[in-house]
Amino acid sequence: MSETPVPFDGKEFVRQLTTAPGVYRMLSADGVVLYVGKAASLKKRVASYFRADLPSRRIALMIAQTARMEITVTRTEAEALILENQLIKSLRPRYNVLLRDDKSYPYILITDETWPRIGKHRGPRSQPGRYFGPYPSGLAVTETLDLMQKIFKLRSCEDSFFRNRSRPCLQHQIGRCTAPCVGLIATRDYDASVRRAALFLDGRSNELVDELTKSMDAASARLEFEQAAQLRDTIAGIRKIQARQYVEGEQVEMDVLACAMAQGAACVLLLSFRNGMNLGTRSFFPKLNGAESEEEVLTAFVGQYYLEKRPPREIVLGHAIADTELYERVFGEQAGRRVEIKSSVRGDRARYLELAQKNATLALQSQLSSAATQQARMKSLQELLQLSTPPTRIECFDISHTMGEATVASCVVFDAEGAVRGQYRRFNIADITPGDDYAAMHQALQRRFRRGVEEGVLPDLLLIDGGAGQLAQASQVLHELGVEGVSLVGVAKGEERRAGHEALVFPDGREIRPGVESPGLQLIQQIRDEAHRFAITGHRGRRQKARETSRLEDIAGIGPRRRAALLKHFGGLGGLKGAGVEEIARVEGVSAALATRIYASLHGLDTPDTEA
Repeated sequence: MSETPVPFDGKEFVRQLTTAPGVYRMLSADGVVLYVGKAASLKKRVASYFRADLPSRRIALMIAQTARMEITVTRTEAEALILENQLIKSLRPRYNVLLRDDKSYPYILITDETWPRIGKHRGPRSQPGRYFGPYPSGLAVTETLDLMQKIFKLRSCEDSFFRNRSRPCLQHQIGRCTAPCVGLIATRDYDASVRRAALFLDGRSNELVDELTKSMDAASARLEFEQAAQLRDTIAGIRKIQARQYVEGEQVEMDVLACAMAQGAACVLLLSFRNGMNLGTRSFFPKLNGAESEEEVLTAFVGQYYLEKRPPREIVLGHAIADTELYERVFGEQAGRRVEIKSSVRGDRARYLELAQKNATLALQSQLSSAATQQARMKSLQELLQLSTPPTRIECFDISHTMGEATVASCVVFDAEGAVRGQYRRFNIADITPGDDYAAMHQALQRRFRRGVEEGVLPDLLLIDGGAGQLAQASQVLHELGVEGVSLVGVAKGEERRAGHEALVFPDGREIRPGVESPGLQLIQQIRDEAHRFAITGHRGRRQKARETSRLEDIAGIGPRRRAALLKHFGGLGGLKGAGVEEIARVEGVSAALATRIYASLHGLDTPDTEA
């Protein structure tokens, strides 16, 4: 007979606590972390949980499930704030508000080279040049780059393309590039355009307009009316952007955050300004875990978001949050300058806060509508497949290859809220007969479920893109590994591959065709199409890499290091094919004779019998 667990005595636990700052963790009987919090005084903060008048039902439920607590003492409250954020990110507790943000933020990069290139950049800032941003979304970068090319006409092409031009490309013909690749602009003039573009992105547009106006007047005085007209158009373009994008005061570096809540969901909308420019918005839909107020959501968001990213000088909030002074101090130390957090604002800031609030409400309404559709599809799927409960985790597998070459299997994951992209997986298939889809599926499933059994992460529903043969492979793998409780369905293509005419195949041999009107089948199609897209993308990348490697491997005198140097220098096999012998010979470690042999091999010419 098992012993009855002893209830957690919170008041006794509090008596033993220190008044020092730190972080506390509440855990359930099975060791799951329920909540992580910080405190200026651990004793005082933890004691507030064990009183009769708890502030909300959510906290009462959390305390009822708490079987033990752990603490970590820190030297300062600022250290506690940082540690709290790290633990929330890693442990993802059941009752904390969780920010779901797995995307890197884009920048605009102006490269540091003879003819600088302007373009979008994500990831590590390792390439030499000037970075402007971060921008809240890729769309904001695309729109800004579009305007920049119209006004300043800088090149945006990759170096491999730039180096191998013999005549101007389409960008020059439509007035978006000055064609430095073929010498249609002097270095001095191009450098002036680069400097002006940087001034604009720095928010120093008034200074830029003054400079351009003086240059326009000087050109007119010299009777160079064509140049004056070009400068006039540039000034007009900048003024047009200023009217649309700028906030009062050119050097404003500010984020505006508004929160909307409804039906147990929330949207935090971020409106960003850098150097006075409006960089656009980004919507976040944090997991509430029972949080009931905008203040609580914004408090969690500010901590989790800005402790991971450099905060701006000003953060304007739609609701006042707790610990404002603490956040300002920690963010200021992190940024190396003062950071202000405000909630009572006037003028432009009040208008932008109102705009952010309206957009947050609209974004949440759209999200809820989408979520309602997703829930309806999930309910229909449950009924269609005769499942006892709606599936909480769905996985779908697909295979992609070209005549057996570079076979890749994909696994995509969906839950009640849609795609869980952070858990997608690809499997490079090896050691099978080329083109054997059954063997490929068997290998991918075996690798996935062997690990799933070890880690205890298994789907409720497994979809296989294919008919009875592919389904048999899945059944065999699950049987071999002793996996139970996973519903298995094959998705066979319909007549003439028409969408909505798919047959759903079951392990017992049954087939059903729900038809185009079925919401459940629409969800299956969405998941299957995503698996197909993910598999094809992986296959194409693997195939391209293999072909680039194999073409060069066939040339005598090229080993792994020379091959990597060539592909890096020219940006891929296409750039290398477009290069002449002299340019190939400029790559380190490539002699004139080897360059001749490379050129001949890539262009189908007779290869000279010469040693490198």
